[in-house]
Amino acid sequence: MAYTSSLHLSKHLLLPKGHRSRPSSSRSPSFVRAARVNGAPHVNGHASKTPNGKVQINGGDGKKGAAVNGHGKKGPGVLNGKTHHVNGHDRIHLSVSTGPGGQDGTGLRVAYQGAPGAYSEFAAKTALPGCQTVPCRAFADALAAVDRGIVDRAILPVESTMEGTALRNYDLLLRHDLVVAQEINLFVHYCLLAMPGVRAAEVRRVISHPMALAHCGRALARLGVDREPVEDTAGAVEMLRSNMMLDTAAIASPRAADLYGLDVLAHGLQDESWNVTRFLLLSRPPSPVALPVDADAKTSMVVAHRGGSMAVVLKVLSAFSSRGINMSKLEIINNEGGSVDEPRPPVMILDTGARGAPTLRSFPHVLYVDCEGAADDPLVREAIKEIEKFAVFVRILGCYAADTNVYDLQ
Repeated sequence: MAYTSSLHLSKHLLLPKGHRSRPSSSRSPSFVRAARVNGAPHVNGHASKTPNGKVQINGGDGKKGAAVNGHGKKGPGVLNGKTHHVNGHDRIHLSVSTGPGGQDGTGLRVAYQGAPGAYSEFAAKTALPGCQTVPCRAFADALAAVDRGIVDRAILPVESTMEGTALRNYDLLLRHDLVVAQEINLFVHYCLLAMPGVRAAEVRRVISHPMALAHCGRALARLGVDREPVEDTAGAVEMLRSNMMLDTAAIASPRAADLYGLDVLAHGLQDESWNVTRFLLLSRPPSPVALPVDADAKTSMVVAHRGGSMAVVLKVLSAFSSRGINMSKLEIINNEGGSVDEPRPPVMILDTGARGAPTLRSFPHVLYVDCEGAADDPLVREAIKEIEKFAVFVRILGCYAADTNVYDLQ
């Protein structure tokens, strides 16, 4: 029987830890209050309509707090001493700015899937404010651009609080000799955008990425419009603008509205208020990012085997728990079996340690693992060596600074 199971907890993965504060460094972008679009309140705001009459889909009473990372005082990541809350959780509102000394990614080229204004581009600009972003038609094209040395990094969305790991971009990562250099968690705020002057009552159709349409299903049902999937959210906006479509709206970000000069008909279109996507920045090995001495590190790896799935899972858990190492992610992929008409394809992994040229190998069972700690930490290294004794194949996907903040580009 084929199945996918994810054992990680999104709160542990995506929310700030109360006992830790993010180390300050010259690489961190400046945190300031983010501007609102067309004067509208933030997602899940305080009123059903904004001062200019725009619709607020998921209205509610929000509050602002004075704490971030569990501290009731100003510090890195605090917006004038305040943060915004969604469902009781802190979100950091980030205005992208350039850090000192070019240590913010200046000179780096980062490939992303989609058109200018895509959420992946905003995530890249959040992680590396000074970088130059390069749009690609597909995720595979972005990874290939890094492989060929055309760009320095590629950014991939890999997990969502609403979709889990259905994005399946981990499978793409496994086929390339790339390493995870950085992670970034972005709050995804969906807006309904239309040509200037178009009213909500005139909209008959909404276009966007299939996942965005799914995330906004209840709101679109209330609006009573047809839905049409396209390649990406920013591409929908680009199509809307270039074809002067007056009976059609697009679901995209508020930044895309500014970029393409469109009107925001509705804010907070997503069905669930807490909508966060995790992105990974990838580079060619070895990792170009040196971990600060005081940084919280995270190691990502893939463990492949051919049988006894549950026994391997228990052994992996034991290897970490016996050494007091926390795991922030454990996802199980079992592609063995399936019907004759629809067999499950095996997971293909590039064996970068093979003699001669790297070789693609196929496995029916794969575990994606994220653990706290650097790969060269003695305890983490011991756990990996123990796993290598019973697993058929282990590949370290990257060791990087853990960033548990959630950034909001609204």
